[in-house]
Amino acid sequence: MKLALAKIVFLWLMIKADFLKYTLAFKKPSGTSRGILRTKDTYILILQENNKIGIGECALFKGLSSDDLPEYEQVLTQFCRDIQEAQKDLTEKYKAFPSIIFGYEQAILSLKAQDSFVLFPSDFTKGKVHIPINGLIWMGDKTFMMQQIIEKIEAGFDTIKLKIGAINFESELALLSFIRKEFSKNDITLRVDANGAFTPKTALEKLNRLSGYDIHSIEQPIRQGQWQDMANLCAQSPIP
Repeated sequence: MKLALAKIVFLWLMIKADFLKYTLAFKKPSGTSRGILRTKDTYILILQENNKIGIGECALFKGLSSDDLPEYEQVLTQFCRDIQEAQKDLTEKYKAFPSIIFGYEQAILSLKAQDSFVLFPSDFTKGKVHIPINGLIWMGDKTFMMQQIIEKIEAGFDTIKLKIGAINFESELALLSFIRKEFSKNDITLRVDANGAFTPKTALEKLNRLSGYDIHSIEQPIRQGQWQDMANLCAQSPIP
């Protein structure tokens, strides 16, 4: 009788885990240095404990994430089994899949939260205050990028972030020049994101040229995994 009761209690406490694959459709094709994005697959991790639901997003980026591997869905399936079997130290076991770990941590916070969709209650989540963000300029031809820049500035953004590396570098510099002719660094903060488009041999030269436009910072000038080359760039770059 005691064993049967213990088994029932264990099942009652056990967390159920599953995931759903969801495909996001871009309203406009969005260019990066790795190509044009029209859709994005993401995985919604769902935890259930008693009558409470926890939601997390395993936000894999095809062609960009380090854990973009053919066996991703099989690994996520096994991950859900391990949760249900109450296996410990999942973070260490699945450290090669950071997007899964992120989704899991988010789902646990969601499960424990009073509202599953409000992980960190604040005046922002209550709609009382805003969080300043940058106006993102997606890659495309020069005309398309110019149109986006004008729209963002007219909308009141004082920080503009340009995706660069997909079109001619001189054209990208011309876009930055267009902004700087009208707005100083005190008026508009400029950031750029190369998505790893530069090579280690050409990166420093391009960073030196970009610095002439009072660039606040650059994201990922060269591809991931080139640790020594990145260390050298960090030491020499005129742009943070």
